[in-house]
Amino acid sequence: MVKSFQGVRVVESKKAAAPILVQDHMSTNLVTFYPEDTIDHVLELLTKRKISGAAVVDQSGHLVGIISEVDCLKEIIKGKYSNTPKFPGTVAEHMTKDVITLKPDLSLFDAAQLFLDKKIRRFPVMKDEKLVGQLSLSDVIRAFPKLKDTTW
Repeated sequence: MVKSFQGVRVVESKKAAAPILVQDHMSTNLVTFYPEDTIDHVLELLTKRKISGAAVVDQSGHLVGIISEVDCLKEIIKGKYSNTPKFPGTVAEHMTKDVITLKPDLSLFDAAQLFLDKKIRRFPVMKDEKLVGQLSLSDVIRAFPKLKDTTW
């Protein structure tokens, strides 16, 4: 018979990991455009801020669409055919109007799955019908290396 002198062992309960949410990784300092803005203005600001797209809001601040570099290409090609170096087309002419949005309390894993399913590079984040942020594919990619494997 072997006797143990270690005494009674207390097993620590595992702590539930805090959920990893969209609101913790979204951008909140947003560039937004208005439907009447020109593509020239959009290209200038996207280039200056080193971003690939942004939300489009009306004068009341309600989300009405999203504009991306790919959307701007339509106007660039049109300018090539008409031999005009300016891109006077408006955001309203080229923006995506059917916008899929996320809620800030959505799991980042669920958001990552939506990026795969929808093949979209950014989602506006809405709370109580207000634009509160934007989650880009880059935001998601940057978030995961920072997470410890114990939080998964």
